[in-house]
Amino acid sequence: MYGYIVRRLLALIPTLLFASLIVFATVRMIPGDVIDMMLSQNDLAADKLSREQLVQALGLDKPMAEQYLIWIAGILKGDFGRSLWQSTPVLELVLQRLPITFELGVIALAVGLVIALPIGVYSAVRQDTVGDFVARSFSILLLAVPSFWMGTMVMVFPSIWWGWSPEVNCVKFADDPIQNLKQMIVPAMVLGASLSAVTMRMTRTMMLEVMRQDYIRTARAKGLNQRLVIMRHALRNALIPVITLVGLQAPLLIGGAIVIEQIFVIPGMGLLLLEAVNQRDYPIITGVFLTVGLAVMLINLMVDLSYGLLDPRVRTR
Repeated sequence: MYGYIVRRLLALIPTLLFASLIVFATVRMIPGDVIDMMLSQNDLAADKLSREQLVQALGLDKPMAEQYLIWIAGILKGDFGRSLWQSTPVLELVLQRLPITFELGVIALAVGLVIALPIGVYSAVRQDTVGDFVARSFSILLLAVPSFWMGTMVMVFPSIWWGWSPEVNCVKFADDPIQNLKQMIVPAMVLGASLSAVTMRMTRTMMLEVMRQDYIRTARAKGLNQRLVIMRHALRNALIPVITLVGLQAPLLIGGAIVIEQIFVIPGMGLLLLEAVNQRDYPIITGVFLTVGLAVMLINLMVDLSYGLLDPRVRTR
């Protein structure tokens, strides 16, 4: 097991290098010039001399290949660079915002699983009944409704009808856990509800397949309790594809968090990324994308390791 983990972690290195190259080149293709934005915003004379000085000060006068090598050398030393606008270390900004996005993602994932697993299991056990029809209709509804639309409706209509709006003042969990959860629970429910739709349908499909297996019929023939058969034998074996799907949804979870953070004014990685894109702050954009890429890879590694906990036959050595 430990050898497998080490090999997987070592395999992340070339993947991250390739991803960093793509991100570094792509962000510089964003329309708009950060130098022009700085000159216009700071009301400087847009003459040739001042522009050249600014380009040289930001290190943008070097060829892109040289800029990449300087940047990746700094990454290997733990230096993600500095913001072009604030001169603040990118790693410091990322570490400030990462716990907020991580908390939102964990709560949203928990909400999604709490919604998807019970409804998916119930829909499979009660196949072709009214309850199954309602559950399938509910999952299709969640599939059809995007999270950004749902979040916008939650922000707008309750404030018009009842004078209520979600909490927008960010409080750290360590400072006030209750206030922090009050702010996070509504956006997490919106994001988790959108993610639960596919998981719900996958759970139902896999439960139906597992419940047709011979060992399930044998367990029932032996007189085992129906609940015990479902929870101990059927659900455990049906969860492996579901967990794979949850791992594949990690990028969608992070991408959805970017939009949700913007709607609910949550100062996480998503809001930081949007601000950096608007300002063409290349070091922040590349730093955020690299962090997100590493997080997605680690999540998929944990998904692979979780297979052995559910089914001893797939345990790695």
